[in-house]
Amino acid sequence: MAERKGGKKLKLGVLISGRGSNLQALIDASANPDYPAEIALVVSNVPGAKGLERCRQPGIATAVINHKDFEDRESFEAELDKTLRAQGVELVCLAGFMRLLTDTFVNGWRDRLINIHPSLLPAFKGLNTQARAVEAGVRFAGCTVHYVRPAMDDGPIIVQAAVPVHADDDADTLAARILTQEHRIYPLAVRLIAEGRVRVAGERVLIDGAQSAEETLINPAER
Repeated sequence: MAERKGGKKLKLGVLISGRGSNLQALIDASANPDYPAEIALVVSNVPGAKGLERCRQPGIATAVINHKDFEDRESFEAELDKTLRAQGVELVCLAGFMRLLTDTFVNGWRDRLINIHPSLLPAFKGLNTQARAVEAGVRFAGCTVHYVRPAMDDGPIIVQAAVPVHADDDADTLAARILTQEHRIYPLAVRLIAEGRVRVAGERVLIDGAQSAEETLINPAER
């Protein structure tokens, strides 16, 4: 994505289905005058989703497009696409949006559609990621912000955060620790995109000026 001119902020469209905790992280980030993106529209496919309430105080525009009101996925997504474009949305952020999107929609927003997933992709795609991580006995879990591709939980990785899995973890305790990091990396990924620092080369993301973490993490820790 090319560098933006004149200090114009990147317009976000955020899609939700539930409580919208990652939406709140984006709302909090965009409240900073120096943040290079702003939320133009929040869309829920679920009437009464709690995340819509988060938009009232900051005055963010919302829309409800109930998928149950449409005969098929294509007509639902056509309305969704029209609504996003009418608001001038430039980057679509999935934040707990519990609908699989068709190839047509995904390809129509190629490299302008991102998602956050509670695992270190490509590991543990799909649902119940934290429980599966605990069951598998992995020493690290985490979360990933990535560009969306037609395959589920697939696409070029933008930012990841790793957290250690503790010996006494269950799915809930691990999920809570991962969620804290989700709220950090989603605004970071959006910032990098809005600053024009992110390029997709093949199916890899290159970030101009990015510094890789140097510290090696070992779990369990060495004594």
